Amino acid sequence: MTADPFREGRLPEAFFTPGNSSFTDFLAAHADHLLPGRTLPAGAVMPELPHSTTIVTATFAGGVVMGGDRRATMGNYIAHREMEKVYPADDYSCVGISGTVGPAIEMIKLFQVELEHYEKIEGTLMSLDGKSNRLATMLRNNLPLAMQGLAVVPLYAGYDLDRRVGRIFSYDISGARYEEHGYDSTGSGSLFAKSSMKKRWRPGLTADETVQVVLEALQDAADDDSATGGSDTGRRIYPVVALVTAEGYRRLTQDETEAAFQTMIERGDAR
Repeated sequence: MTADPFREGRLPEAFFTPGNSSFTDFLAAHADHLLPGRTLPAGAVMPELPHSTTIVTATFAGGVVMGGDRRATMGNYIAHREMEKVYPADDYSCVGISGTVGPAIEMIKLFQVELEHYEKIEGTLMSLDGKSNRLATMLRNNLPLAMQGLAVVPLYAGYDLDRRVGRIFSYDISGARYEEHGYDSTGSGSLFAKSSMKKRWRPGLTADETVQVVLEALQDAADDDSATGGSDTGRRIYPVVALVTAEGYRRLTQDETEAAFQTMIERGDAR
């Protein structure tokens, strides 16, 4: 019978085995059953699962803004009205999710641990390009599930400490990475959101102006896409909006988002 090292007050041998700074590689070598992206049994029929929808992001002079609506859907059914779709990846970047909710959240949690693990092992932050490439690798690992209907399509953005600018990266389900300039959107309402930002975004906007652009894009998407939830003033449900600057990641409070939304409405009435 194999002795349990934890009962003896010591870590398993895996923790003392030399390796690289990737937590994903560590799991793959010593506990691959904990990794996401495993294929489903042959012939498995997937039930209807919650899907998240529209994420938008745009750069401004001091960083980047990302926003996500709050609706999750299962077919024509609203599964959740207050879903969180924008998360901090680390202190200087954020990630928004669209696609199948379960695998998406699992992937983001692993991505957060991956970046923290690298920082602890190497004693420094990974570059923004390195972070975006790590996320691309996770998407490629999820491809077997994506081909079985459990697709995840994130949108990644952050403040590049070397270049001192906000940057945006988009992906497809195969893990291909694309750097976007100015603004981008993903999810079912992305076509309408991009059309909105194409008219409203311009270089040199302030952070507050960019928040307005993001909120307006989400509202425009909600007008034309049933899977995208607009701001619900009665329930005080507003999009999740986050900024990433040289000072780090900051999510707007509900009161800040509500005030920005009201400003957008008043400006629209003035037009």
